[in-house]
Amino acid sequence: MKAAHLLILALSGFLAATIAMAVWMWNSMGATHISGHGWAALTAGVAISLLVGGGLMALVFISSRRGYDDGVR
Repeated sequence: MKAAHLLILALSGFLAATIAMAVWMWNSMGATHISGHGWAALTAGVAISLLVGGGLMALVFISSRRGYDDGVR
């Protein structure tokens, strides 16, 4: 097995364990209720995090393409 396959397998295991733990924790909280404001905050937080992450990745890509990173080595 190649190293890349082992890496994918290990990362998939970590992802599965994280999802299982999140589901277990959510279910162990019992009958909790999230208000509309809570869902709005959760949605806004996820959306903003994705936008910031995408924006930073775009800046890294643009910086690499224009050669701004070449002199740093």
